[in-house]
Amino acid sequence: MGGGPWAAAAPPGVGGRSAESAAWLRARGFGDAPVALVLGTGIGGLGPGFRRRVEVPFDEIPHVPRATALGHAGRLAAGEFAGLPVHVLQGRLHMYEGLPLSQVAFPVRVLHALGARTLVLTNAAGGLHPLFRAGDLMLIDDHLNLMGDNPLRGPNDDALGPRFPDLSEPYDRVLAAAAETAALAEGLQLRRGVYAAVCGPSLETRAEYRLLRTAGADAVGMSTVPEAIVAKHAGMRVLAVAVITDLCLPDALQPVDVAEIIRVAGEAGPRLARLLERTLRDAFASAPAGSSVAAG
Repeated sequence: MGGGPWAAAAPPGVGGRSAESAAWLRARGFGDAPVALVLGTGIGGLGPGFRRRVEVPFDEIPHVPRATALGHAGRLAAGEFAGLPVHVLQGRLHMYEGLPLSQVAFPVRVLHALGARTLVLTNAAGGLHPLFRAGDLMLIDDHLNLMGDNPLRGPNDDALGPRFPDLSEPYDRVLAAAAETAALAEGLQLRRGVYAAVCGPSLETRAEYRLLRTAGADAVGMSTVPEAIVAKHAGMRVLAVAVITDLCLPDALQPVDVAEIIRVAGEAGPRLARLLERTLRDAFASAPAGSSVAAG
């Protein structure tokens, strides 16, 4: 775990730990930012539109573990994107790294403590929809949590959010509409679908892909949902976009090449960055003063 002696001195509870993490970051030049982004597997950056000011490795931040997954830099950066102050997680934590989901999603608590009220999640996912192609971008409009756990399990801190948060709209409709409008303006194809989250690290069998598709999933991966749940618990707005890196069609299934997945995600990165920059710029520019987007 990061932070060395902080672990022994931490106040009890996730609220105290996230406050200490945020205080440590503020002392190193991380100011408040209304928007935070999480970059998934192989999505290395936000291109020239991101003006970086400062960054630190995950494991230097108190209470945050080192990222060990392939294709994840494991760094937190602060800067400006789409005309907004932002914090960017370059990579993320996963359940398959041996972490409980509360720890996987802990960086979202830290980002919220640093002022984020809008969270943008990205990931690399396998495509289950027969019309999808590798390299497609998919707007996530709902999810299936098939990870066998929940990041909110255990005692609830009422100061952070309600015991039973409502997930009837896990992904914000206003931001989703802004993303679809931005895709049209940028000439980008943007699919829309349901994302299934599994714990990994093994990939799925043909029978499991059939089950996921029958259950209504359009894409599958090993992330995003824990962060979305914690963000909603904290009252944040969430936008999520998946890069379809490979096809998971059970009757035409090919062995997975992780290097190829990272390559496809990297090639899609510039299109994803254009989409997100236009979405955030337009969403915040058009939000009425005092609205939850503008305040976010």
